This record gives sequence, structure tokens and C-alpha cells, in this order.
Amino acid sequence: MALEHPVEATTSVWQATCDTPSFGPLTQDMETDVCIVGAGLVGLTAALRLVRAGRRVVVLDSQQPGRGNTGRTTAHLASAIDDRFSELARVHGLDAARLAWESHATAIDCIEAIARDENIDCDFQRCDGYLWLAPDQDPDILREELETVHAFGWHGVQAMDEDPVFRRPCLRFPDQAQFHPLKYLAGLCAALKRSGAAIFGDTRVEDVAGGDVVVTTTERGRRVRSKAAIVATCSPICDRFAIHSKQAPYTTYAIGLRIPAGVVPTGLYWDTIDPYHYVRLQPGSDGKGDVLIVGGEDHKTGQADDGERRFEALEAWTRARVPAAQERLYRWSGQVFETLDGLAHIGPDPAGAANVYIATGDSGMGMTHSTIAAMMLCSQICDGESEWSHLYDPRRKPLKAGGEFLRENANVAAQYADWLRPGEIRSIDEVAPGTGAILRSGLSRVAVYRDESGEIHACSAACTHLLGSVSWNHLEKTWDCPCHGSRFDRLGEVIAGPARSGLRVLDPRTLR
Repeated sequence: MALEHPVEATTSVWQATCDTPSFGPLTQDMETDVCIVGAGLVGLTAALRLVRAGRRVVVLDSQQPGRGNTGRTTAHLASAIDDRFSELARVHGLDAARLAWESHATAIDCIEAIARDENIDCDFQRCDGYLWLAPDQDPDILREELETVHAFGWHGVQAMDEDPVFRRPCLRFPDQAQFHPLKYLAGLCAALKRSGAAIFGDTRVEDVAGGDVVVTTTERGRRVRSKAAIVATCSPICDRFAIHSKQAPYTTYAIGLRIPAGVVPTGLYWDTIDPYHYVRLQPGSDGKGDVLIVGGEDHKTGQADDGERRFEALEAWTRARVPAAQERLYRWSGQVFETLDGLAHIGPDPAGAANVYIATGDSGMGMTHSTIAAMMLCSQICDGESEWSHLYDPRRKPLKAGGEFLRENANVAAQYADWLRPGEIRSIDEVAPGTGAILRSGLSRVAVYRDESGEIHACSAACTHLLGSVSWNHLEKTWDCPCHGSRFDRLGEVIAGPARSGLRVLDPRTLR
């Protein structure tokens, strides 16, 4: 059965303005050189690079290309990292900060080159980026960042008295970019079809077994045997413990407001508060103006259920600073995985599965981290190494980020106390149509959903990854795990890992 779309309540500007191609499910066993799990930006870019290197490639996705986080980004293409170079230099040193800048800059160049070479019309545009000082923030934030980037060699970054939109002191980062991610993704699909690569949608993977021959097994029992596999599922489904204590899932929100053409200069804008706001312009295509895209209001996934309030806060924040903003056209949420040091985890599976590679930990920079991962993993599979392998090694343990490690894992541990708490409702009769809630039944917690026709659906609230108790997300109508970010649709089918299987279905008649 094809899964429900994970987010019907919200639609991104990208989903509304681009139809991505669909692919049928895998119906037979196959053999190939590389099997890629996940048809987002990592998986499809890696597939294209591997095909160009002469490898046979099979791509599997539980849904369809673009239906995951690639379609729910704000599509900033930045080589100025979100967590700031001054912090990265403190944790890893100046050389690591320089390599991070170079890798993200190279990723932007790679996207630009692919769009040009494959003739992909994806609104790619170079622009400047501006880190601006929010009110009541310490000016030393900008000074320290400027000193760091100049120290490792990025001399094009400049301090300015004010940015072009918010009129605040800022740093200007040259050679950033923006694009339409789903138009780009559709172009990648077309290029892969021309090359003979095999893409399969609606094909959920249940297991990736490493070895001299890697065996990838689907939910329907089909097997793909390959020399190597890439798990590009945002959060890896091949590891139960190895990676998940070193990254944390956050939900972030975005809105798109109509704005007259020419009012806001093209650029990437983000402020210095935590969680920060991030802003960019998307050129309009209907002759009625442009779309101002504003994101922020982040929280740990599954640990808040106030999406409407967060959209309202984003809109109020924007209107107070950009009075020319008009009606709201779009709203959506997405998920990011924050690592301890702001760098993605890219490379061989840290759990030790031979010839299995992972890409995760986007840290709010999914578009460039995805492309870095595609470049790195292609090099590692074809040549055995990559110049950035050490920097992004999934096995690394950034000792100077130990405080963040303890805080995040203490937060995860605290979520298991939910099993001792009462339910949100006393009876299934309290669940309104189109909503869900947690009911306590003896020693268990039950995820109860009533569909629009009034029928009750019940599942165990225990996440199938590590048994965190899921919570209802009223905005997206999903069950979200507050521990490691697994998400399930309203009927309990898994949408996003690390969980590999759905919630255990229960008979609602036993709950009365």
C-alpha cells in the first residue's frame, strides 16, 4: 500500500509550483553496482555522479522523489555555515573551518554545473548572503566571525553598517546562491532516466545488510544485491544506536508571503538569535510579484504541538520588519537533524556494515550538505577516499562539543518519562474527527486517531525505533517521536526514520 502523503495540512512553495515525476515500485530482485536508498537530493545527485563514473545504479524510495525533506526546505545554497565558523574553529580548529567553507562552496559550484550541463531550468541564481545582528545581541558575534573567516582565508567577507532589508549591522558573504529544489530534482530524474539508471518509488526498504555483497531488502521481500549501498534517508535506517546519540531532530517552520517585485533585493538573510530566522526571495512566475520566504521558530521534533502559533509568530515577525509583505500564500514545516558540531555525518556506516555508506545530519544546510555527501560518497565508492573524509567522518567524536552531547542526550532520556504520565484523554469518545490523541490503557499508551468519517484507528504509541512514546502533531496530522525524530502517518505507517516499520496496530474495540 502506498503511504499517505505525510503533510497534507501544509504545502511548500516548491510543491505548489513543480510536479515531480513518479516511478513504479520494485517488483523483482535485481543486481547492480550501487543501491541507493532515498530519492532526495543526496540519492539522486550521488546516482548521477556514479552513473557518470560508469557504475550501474538502482535508487529506491519509500514514496516518490521530492516527497521528503527536499520538497520542504527553503533552499538556501550557502557556504557560510549556520552554526558559524567561529564555533567550528573552536571545536575543530581553523583548518577544519576552512575545509568546511571550501566543501560547501564546491557544492554550490557542483549544483550550478549540473544545472548547466543537464540543461535544468531551476531558477539557479548567485547572490550575496547577510548575517545580521538581531537587536540586543552582542556585536562581538559579528566581529569574531569576521576574524575567523579572514584567518582561514575567506577575505571576500565584509562587515557592513547595515544589510539591504533589515537595516542592521551585518556581515556580507559573497558567492552564495538560491534555486528551486524540486525543479532541480526533476531535472536530475530526467538525466538519470536518459542514462539508464533505475529509480523505483513506493518501495520501502526494511534492511540493508553489509558485506562483500550488500543485500537491500524491501518491505515486499524484493532484494537488490550490490557492491555498495548508500543510505540517504535523512536519518539512517541502517543504524539503531551508532549515529542517533550524536544528532538531534528539530522541526522548523516556513511561510511564503507575496511581495511586490523589486522591494526586497535577492539575497540570503539570517540573524544571530537562536533559533534564528532565515529569509530569501523566490522570483514570482505569475506576474503578480515575488514570494518572500521566511523560516524559523524551531523546536525539538515531537516536543511541541503549536504549529499554528509558530506560523503566526513568523508572520508577525516578518510584517514588523518588511511592511511591504502582502498576503500569505504558503506555509510548511520540515525536519532538520542537528549534529554536535554543525557538520554532517557522511561516510562508511559507523555501525560497521561493510560497503554501506550513510549521509545524515544536515544541520540546517541540507542542500549543500546533500551535494557534499553525493560528491564524497561517489569518490569513496569509486576511488576509496575523499579529501573531506576526515571532516565529515560519522565516527568522529568532537570532544569540545561534549556539553552539547550531554544536553541533547539528557533531553532524549527525559522523554521516556512519558510512559509514566497519564494519557491526554480518558476515552476514545473525546477524540474529534480528523484528530489524534494519546490514551492510557493499563500500562500502555495508545495512539488513537479518528478519521473524518468517524472511524477510530488505534496503534501502540511505542516508536518502533527505540520505544519512545509518540505524540500527535495537529498541524501535519502525524505521530512524531520526541526521541530521535521518527514520524508516522495518522494510521501508524512509518513516514521517516530512523524507524523502519510502522506502529503496531491495535483493535480499537478493546479500548472501550
